Amino acid sequence: MTPVGMTLVGKTKTMVGQPAVYERPDEHYLGIRTQTPFKGMFTVIDKHLFKELRAWMKQAQVEPAGLPFFRYYVINMEGEMDVEVGIPVATALAGNDRVCPGVLPGGRYASLVYVGHGYTGNGALTRWAMENGHRFDQWDVPNGTAFRARYERYLTDPKIQPLKSKWEVEVAVRLLDDQPR
Repeated sequence: MTPVGMTLVGKTKTMVGQPAVYERPDEHYLGIRTQTPFKGMFTVIDKHLFKELRAWMKQAQVEPAGLPFFRYYVINMEGEMDVEVGIPVATALAGNDRVCPGVLPGGRYASLVYVGHGYTGNGALTRWAMENGHRFDQWDVPNGTAFRARYERYLTDPKIQPLKSKWEVEVAVRLLDDQPR
């Protein structure tokens, strides 16, 4: 049985929701940014960076103001990925040398929710955007493809569902501002 509004895709049993475009405001967060190879990246993120960020926020007595996310600055599947883990906060706050303030910029985003494999969810959103004339706010850089804002937000509480393969995850990419509304 699939969650309401989701379609089962491929042999990997990834479920993908309906893509949509929405407007969002700026979102302040605290984050830890790193460069890491794609292979092993999620171990670094899930086992180390989120744990470190949550511990720092707890020690600094900073309350989260939203769900955690994983931001892609530069994607390079064969080289180094430039990524950041983030947790929203109510207002802009100072960090330290390791934990830094950031902002997911407001604007129009293409988005969908998936359960299962990220390749399938991201691929479905990219195909849908191209088929519907939407262009991501991205550009080529020497080490890959850079994005103004591309993230995956974890909608499932890992304390309730420890299996990541069963989490609902929103993938969202900021669209270029010059597109028709």
